[in-house]
Amino acid sequence: MRLLGISDIHLSFGAVVDPGNWDSARVYKPMDLFGDEWHEHYRKIYHNWFKTVGPGDVVLMPGDFSWARKLEEARYDLDFLGYLPGLIIGIAGNHDYWWQSLSQVRLALPPNMKVIQNDHVVVGDNVVCGTRGWLCPNDSCFTEKDLKIYRRELIRLENSLKSIRCESEGLEITVLMHFMPTNDRHERSEFIDVLENYGVKRVVYGHLHAKASRLRLPDTAWGINFHLVSADYVGFKPALIKDGFGKK
Repeated sequence: MRLLGISDIHLSFGAVVDPGNWDSARVYKPMDLFGDEWHEHYRKIYHNWFKTVGPGDVVLMPGDFSWARKLEEARYDLDFLGYLPGLIIGIAGNHDYWWQSLSQVRLALPPNMKVIQNDHVVVGDNVVCGTRGWLCPNDSCFTEKDLKIYRRELIRLENSLKSIRCESEGLEITVLMHFMPTNDRHERSEFIDVLENYGVKRVVYGHLHAKASRLRLPDTAWGINFHLVSADYVGFKPALIKDGFGKK
């Protein structure tokens, strides 16, 4: 059993996907407008996934699954994820507008997929928590309007971690966040305070693409391991986070 991660896959299928006939795939937002490396990126993800992920592995996906604006519009994207081996555990990203009612989202998920919102998932000797996060104070793009969302995401992160209660004894805590949990200067934030208070071992995050990946956090800071797993950053291949974890 291994932990892997990939995020920001930005699917936009407009019809049922047939992996045996990629030429029939219909997408309403081709991603190659963001660069040639994104051309038919879903094919790369599919083939790399099958080369990399086994049935007993867990793939962490911190957000931006689909460009859909409504849950019904995301059905083909979710079906595509249902074709893939392993257990997928995800949180919402800033573009996951289809993710509104948590109960309805969970009903629509394929059997190999779980999502986190104010709660957690235990897998082997790891407990996975998370929240979307947001821009942090003193970021170059932070405005007064961002403060309310930042505060709300702090509460959601702590709610997720609190939900573990005594269940975390003997388990490593992994947190999924879509946004990097600091500003672009890597200054300490209240997200870091919460992560430290709960003894979080690692944070898996996304959101940073192309040249923005230079803003990523160092691999280790404040005693926490950080993993950027945006699809283009990891070469459209689930990246290894932890090799081997047992059962609780």
